Amino acid sequence: MKIFYSDLYSFPLPENHRFPIEKYRMLRDFLLANKVVYPEQLRESPLATENELILAHSLNYVQSIQTGTVDRQIIKRIGFPWSYKLYLRSCASVGGTISAAKAALQDGIAGNLAGGTHHAHYDRGEGYCVFNDIAVATRYLKKEKSVERIAIIDLDVHQGNGNSSILKDDENVFIFSIHGEKNYPFIKIPSHLDIALPPGATDDIYLAALLKGMDEVKKFEPDFIFYQMGVDPLEFDDLGQMSITFNGLIARDEIVLSYALHNQIPIALTLGGGYAKPIEKTVEAYANTYRVVQKLLGKLS
Repeated sequence: MKIFYSDLYSFPLPENHRFPIEKYRMLRDFLLANKVVYPEQLRESPLATENELILAHSLNYVQSIQTGTVDRQIIKRIGFPWSYKLYLRSCASVGGTISAAKAALQDGIAGNLAGGTHHAHYDRGEGYCVFNDIAVATRYLKKEKSVERIAIIDLDVHQGNGNSSILKDDENVFIFSIHGEKNYPFIKIPSHLDIALPPGATDDIYLAALLKGMDEVKKFEPDFIFYQMGVDPLEFDDLGQMSITFNGLIARDEIVLSYALHNQIPIALTLGGGYAKPIEKTVEAYANTYRVVQKLLGKLS
């Protein structure tokens, strides 16, 4: 299994910024230190090109992020101060997901230790998302005629309004989201299947919703899956408002990943949200997804 990473994922933010930018480096180090993944599995994430980015974004928006001429209101909605490192980081994140998608076609599964930036729209970003990696990679696979039917399983606690705004009318794309009913974004753009859960939702409620949603994914019969594996439903998350345990997230991952691997449907993993305090709990939750991958791959082999 190939896993894509870049040192560009972590870039300088103002002191006391709310976003835990160090989690990307911490996750890579945790996975290696605990032998969940091995150095030979890691690949450098390339920078997405302008031609790739404009598969899902306007040229004017892409160039405004590159040059720093982006509208101040957009930067405010993104939540990061503009810098050229923000542009590079965002390109690397998209490049990692495109590369993971291509690797998954070869190997059955691959991952990006960033991405899942599902709040970025065609002409703007928001919610810590600059470019929409899953939307770009979906359009890339379709342009290359690599696959026909793509399912996006988005289990971040926040609804992927950018995925929906960009891809909802694309042929043979199915977006399934489980998210917090009263959580950000407060104006949601409908996916093909949205299941909104109340604050404080527990493992049983969450997993029942997932099984219901997966029935619809199976009816769609995808030949490729993007898995947005956000861990912000975790009970310790500062932005999640849910009560999902570590075991609940592990069970979630087993349901999604077992379906893909047992049915030989290529699947690309993207990180998504995670804002626990302390942030080490988010890192552990992310790592658990890769532990599930290794366990299932071991059984299959």
